[in-house]
Amino acid sequence: MKDESRLTLLKQVVESAENSIISAKQIIAEMNGEKVKIPKRLKEKAKNLSVDEENRIVEGIFDGELMICPDGKKYPVQSNYASKSKLVPGDTLKLTILEDGTFIFKQINLIDRKRIIGTLVEDGENYKVIANGKAYNVITASVTYFKGKLNDEVTLIIPEKEDSDWGAIENIIINPSNNKKDE
Repeated sequence: MKDESRLTLLKQVVESAENSIISAKQIIAEMNGEKVKIPKRLKEKAKNLSVDEENRIVEGIFDGELMICPDGKKYPVQSNYASKSKLVPGDTLKLTILEDGTFIFKQINLIDRKRIIGTLVEDGENYKVIANGKAYNVITASVTYFKGKLNDEVTLIIPEKEDSDWGAIENIIINPSNNKKDE
């Protein structure tokens, strides 16, 4: 098998594992009686979207990790897609589910956004960006892609008019003092 096709296969395996972990966390939370917190404004926005069960095409609203559909179903969005597309909560997505179960997402409407500058920090196993006195969750795949390290400066994209716990990393400015530690 060529390295290129092995790499493609490995990427698919990783995406599948990420989706499984997100789904498992959601099931565990539900089994423990925890409600998975979905902002009311995102639920309301999702109500007006279409679902085509026959062709397995659904539309939904991105909440930072999941796509929320009008029927209440939640679909995990691959972190590499969310990162690459710079998805922010409130963006509208279309999901096509292929016969083999593959998810293909497409961004169909962007919420109004703004950029802010913050500092990359770690909170347990997750990264956050502290900006304007608030901690925003960010996707680890974005931090990894930009080779971010703690205390690096981050350009973060967030919804312009709505409060959000999530942001999308647009870029990371590497803190020069971080490089000295690696040498």
